[in-house]
Amino acid sequence: MATTQYYGTGRRKTSTARVFLRPGKGAITVNYRPIEASFPTETLRLIIRQPLVLTETVERFDDDAELRSRLRKEGFLTRDPRAKERKKYGMAGARKRFQFSKR
Repeated sequence: MATTQYYGTGRRKTSTARVFLRPGKGAITVNYRPIEASFPTETLRLIIRQPLVLTETVERFDDDAELRSRLRKEGFLTRDPRAKERKKYGMAGARKRFQFSKR
């Protein structure tokens, strides 16, 4: 019995998230545990469900290709390119300098 499954990857800084969408009743698990274990506040869970609410697939994960344009328009398919700037020599951090002393 072959089940349909959709796979996606999300990256930010040096982190990578893998997402598998399978047809079902809308249960979300993170690291094989319920979503409540990893995201304790309702605000965080709301942010995670945003793409599913936008595409009206909270209870089912069937279609994919025709939802892509709506997701891209809302900015869910765009990777955030920002990364941490490296520390420079002679400085306290990437841009912060040590305190200047005249004497």
